Amino acid sequence: MEKRSISFSPPDISEAEISEVCEALRSGWITTGPRTKLLERRLAAYIKTGKTDVDTESDIDSWNNKVVCLNSATAAEELNLRIWGISAGDEVIVPAYTYTATASAVVHCGGTIKFVDIQKDGDANSHMPEMDYDKLENAITEKTKAIVAVDLAGIVCNYDRITSIVERKKSLFTPKESDGTALGDLSSRLQKSLGRIAIVADCAHSLGASRKISGTWKNCGAIADFSSFSFHAVKNFTTAEGGAATWLPFNGVDNAEIYHMYQLLSLHGQSKDALAKTKAGAWEYDIVGPWYKCNMTDIMAAIGLKQLDRYLDLLNRRKTIIGLYDAMCDDLGIEHLVHYSDNCISSGHLYLVRIPGVNDEIRREIITRLAEQGVNTNVHYKPLPMMTAYKCMGWDINDFSCSYEYYSNLISLPLHTKLTDEDISYVISIFRDVVSKYI
Repeated sequence: MEKRSISFSPPDISEAEISEVCEALRSGWITTGPRTKLLERRLAAYIKTGKTDVDTESDIDSWNNKVVCLNSATAAEELNLRIWGISAGDEVIVPAYTYTATASAVVHCGGTIKFVDIQKDGDANSHMPEMDYDKLENAITEKTKAIVAVDLAGIVCNYDRITSIVERKKSLFTPKESDGTALGDLSSRLQKSLGRIAIVADCAHSLGASRKISGTWKNCGAIADFSSFSFHAVKNFTTAEGGAATWLPFNGVDNAEIYHMYQLLSLHGQSKDALAKTKAGAWEYDIVGPWYKCNMTDIMAAIGLKQLDRYLDLLNRRKTIIGLYDAMCDDLGIEHLVHYSDNCISSGHLYLVRIPGVNDEIRREIITRLAEQGVNTNVHYKPLPMMTAYKCMGWDINDFSCSYEYYSNLISLPLHTKLTDEDISYVISIFRDVVSKYI
């Protein structure tokens, strides 16, 4: 068999995206402008309906003020936490098994991370490295203000279970009082409206995924109190860098006010963005807070608009590849993620396998042997208590045995829409040949 070179996760960019970027460059709007606003509306429609062809311009008011596009998912999660009111003294529960952005956003806000181990071998049905919900419930204290749940690999967490936990713990939750600032006042009203710990979804992997919630199918972005998406180059849907924040409606708080606060936080606290200042005589603005700079540009949004046109086909292609990998793993007796089930439809972002009977050292050897044959793989993820930054905070991987065990024999196979049928056959053949020597 002729050797191939299989990349792990290149972006899928077509001539449609390239052409739209060129049009954006010619338009004169290269920072936040009409394309960014259009992408926000189209994403809001997609999250609600699951359709990518909704006419969001004939009824703009129905889709405005529901999604905010930003320069990263990290910024999106951070702004979600800031608008909710996370600050010094607040605890935020985070799974130990995730990427650093899930936890670092808490640190940026001044909050305290409280890691929770995963279930042994992951969720019993999907095998996704999902939080141990009994340990989650036991970790909640009077200081707990939010729980960040991670839809790892595109598989949606058990939000029904998380919701039942925070409802049972409502008596421990005390809403913050306003500190007199616009942000502090909004945060206080949001906390009083919800009256419990906030569920914050890290949907970096899960745009387009859905799950049955209390018996009803809901799309990611319409499940948790706050959600954040990643549009990084390695994601299913990309704007090169980029991300988005969204939230569920709060009783007594207007969506437009919440959206406006995201705009303020993402653009230096400036009361008018560049688009608003183009109106005749509208040059003057105020700075209402010494805040941040994490807005999305129209160049990025141009990529996203055409990605969204193609997105349902991209998801279907991932499903096809996953089916072929599933058949291989089942034949070999290798545990793998279950992306599609009666209660969950994944976005199919990552394909994780766990090689039975091997340790970390052997896993590394397998990865090297695959790479020597041109099959580039990865590991998602090294648990955060193993990382220097979090060890310096006092966390110890020995306290998270299930996370370490899950990680120690895991390999992520290449899964992307640039793979041809011949590429997939090659990956399967090489993987079978290499791994069969170890199991």
